[in-house]
Amino acid sequence: MATYSIPDMSCGHCRAAVETAMRELDPSASVAVDLESRTAEIASAAPAEAVRAKLAEAGYPAKAIG
Repeated sequence: MATYSIPDMSCGHCRAAVETAMRELDPSASVAVDLESRTAEIASAAPAEAVRAKLAEAGYPAKAIG
């Protein structure tokens, strides 16, 4: 599992968009979004580069942290 900082997330729509994008990339992905800290913990079989690219495509550029 990797943690990503996603500064542009701020509401329930943002959460849904991030979760949808990850499930499009990897239907078995596990996504836990924390809007307060604007982070997401994502467990996916997809490479980190693909995860970041998919999030950016959805309008939520992300940076891996931790």
